[in-house]
Amino acid sequence: MDYREAGVDIEAADSAKSRIKGLARATFNPSVLSEIGVFGSMFRPDLSRYKDPILVASTDGVGTKIHVAIQADVHDTVGYDLVAHCVDDILVQGATPLFFLDYIALGTMDPDKVEKIVSGFSRACSEFGCPLIGGETAEMPGTYAPHDYDLAGFIVGIVDRDKVLTGERVREGDVLLGLPSSGLHTNGYTLARKVLFDIMGLKVDAHVDGLGMTIGQALLQPHRGYLAAMEPLLERGKIRAMAHITGGGFPGNVPRVLPEGLAARIRTRAWDVPRLFRLIQNGGNVSAEEMYRTFNMGIGMVVVVAPEDLHDVEHSLERRGEVSHVIGAVEAGSGVHLE
Repeated sequence: MDYREAGVDIEAADSAKSRIKGLARATFNPSVLSEIGVFGSMFRPDLSRYKDPILVASTDGVGTKIHVAIQADVHDTVGYDLVAHCVDDILVQGATPLFFLDYIALGTMDPDKVEKIVSGFSRACSEFGCPLIGGETAEMPGTYAPHDYDLAGFIVGIVDRDKVLTGERVREGDVLLGLPSSGLHTNGYTLARKVLFDIMGLKVDAHVDGLGMTIGQALLQPHRGYLAAMEPLLERGKIRAMAHITGGGFPGNVPRVLPEGLAARIRTRAWDVPRLFRLIQNGGNVSAEEMYRTFNMGIGMVVVVAPEDLHDVEHSLERRGEVSHVIGAVEAGSGVHLE
């Protein structure tokens, strides 16, 4: 008996790691001081532009979106999703990324699949200026089915203390801007899969009127990253708060950035809800309340802006090709009120 007979193929793992090295190295910048494969990754940040730097860290996964990727046999987007999600999570506190690490667990080591997953990491890390400096790839037979896998991402970012967004600057009367999502992003897939695949009987290659693509393609649209659009506004202090609309939808995320005593009133008719969400709602007879609690409904980021800065912020976003919608306002109270 050897390790391979027990279910772990070290040679396949070595092959996967050799492919990963080049993809990761393509994301490096001068702050990266180590190669892929060392026990601990080393990073020396350039702190010259910061007066009082604060590190902001986050970790996340992509949930059961992975099941759609497995069904469609498309694996080069979920890695991108994970990086974009993590970048957006620290962005809402005003931070920009320093570096990223990944964790990939598989039922059976498949170097081709691992390479595709990491190519998504690499593409996103290059786009967001966030070096992929290390990670872990684990073959875990018995824990995962042979064709299953799971992902986790770990990000560290930085922001000057006087530019940290905590929500404490939010005031009654502030305007809520919504930035469009590219689809479900990385949340709500358990409900979406139940409705689309189990109840409606659709397949990943099915075409539905109004989508303009297959169900699989619509569900695998990459998570949007809002760093490029928001960074200039953060630098100028034009943003009072931001809420990344992830698990929990609007009620679960917007209150996280509001001070005690303040609420958000959101006009759901202020934007056109994309066809995919309507398909899920109608196909599963899902209530509107449940939809807005589970999905982003076409708004991936909510930005809180002072009324006097609204025109400036909208103009800045427009110049960068970013669409925005005035979707509501901050008022006295608590929670989120959808109308």
